[in-house]
Amino acid sequence: MTRKLFVIALGLALFVAPGCATVFSGSTDAVNFSSEPTGANVYVNGQMLGKTPFEVVLKSDQSHNVEFRKSGFENKTVVLTNSVGAGWVVLDIVFGLIPVVVDAASGAWYGLDQDHVAAALEPVENAPPTE
Repeated sequence: MTRKLFVIALGLALFVAPGCATVFSGSTDAVNFSSEPTGANVYVNGQMLGKTPFEVVLKSDQSHNVEFRKSGFENKTVVLTNSVGAGWVVLDIVFGLIPVVVDAASGAWYGLDQDHVAAALEPVENAPPTE
């Protein structure tokens, strides 16, 4: 009986050792981008990632600067923020030091605050019409 309990406890410890957030949520989030009008170029942290509408996976342990650009329209900048999921922190503390260290180091405690970023672009005043 003692050996069986030991095997069960060991199995549970190996399952939670990586950290609850690392196992169940990871350190990235999928984000959808859209604009009105469609077809705007989207730059995330200065890098062009696509034209609206589209979806991309971003690291969740940092905030991201998002800029929408389309000829004939004013650029629109949005900050995509992140936050710590308090539930993950509590679960890690319950299961011990190793999950706390793993999830803190991997950034898995964090999640992006939005899964969809939309921009309503305003036409540039006195701009020539675009086709």
